[in-house]
Amino acid sequence: MTTRRPTKADLEAARDRVIPDVLPDDGTPLRVLFCGINPGLYSGATGHHFARPGNRFWPALHRAGFTDRLLAPSEQHLLPSYGLGITNLAPRTTARADELAAEELREGGRRLVALVERHRPAYLAVQGVTAYRTAFGRPRAQIGPQDDTIGSTRVWVLPNPSGLNAGWPLDRIAAELTRLRQAAETSRVHALDGRRRPPEG
Repeated sequence: MTTRRPTKADLEAARDRVIPDVLPDDGTPLRVLFCGINPGLYSGATGHHFARPGNRFWPALHRAGFTDRLLAPSEQHLLPSYGLGITNLAPRTTARADELAAEELREGGRRLVALVERHRPAYLAVQGVTAYRTAFGRPRAQIGPQDDTIGSTRVWVLPNPSGLNAGWPLDRIAAELTRLRQAAETSRVHALDGRRRPPEG
């Protein structure tokens, strides 16, 4: 993987490449597992999630208060220290998300369920409502918290942070991420209160 700006040849060579998930060690608390649709060519060339200049994920994450400073994509390895992780519905790199077949997204949904059951984040945050609808068979799903859960994990659908998603500017994405952060913090406080409450009887 390269840390310099990828060339056109680098981008073409990155097609169908797989980027490893960013996850904490087993047993380490995970507040939010962010799930993208799939890596773009820029991410495939650099080995970093949401790496293309113009992607709003990292700035929105900071503006929402998830991180104490703006992280660069190359600092993705720091996310577990914030209780955060990153995965994708479809692991393979493409130029555009619409190159993925519906069955790839459904298979990605099944893989994601297994990953969530293993790491048990408080929230799973899927970034892309159309992909979520396909992967989980929820054609009427909207941005925001979902009624569905995976075990004890709550599900939240976020807008796709890609710069191509013009309907969602950075401020709107950050506002939705702030809602998620506040919900995750509230659920954590409730969980801690439950542990501290003495047994009845």
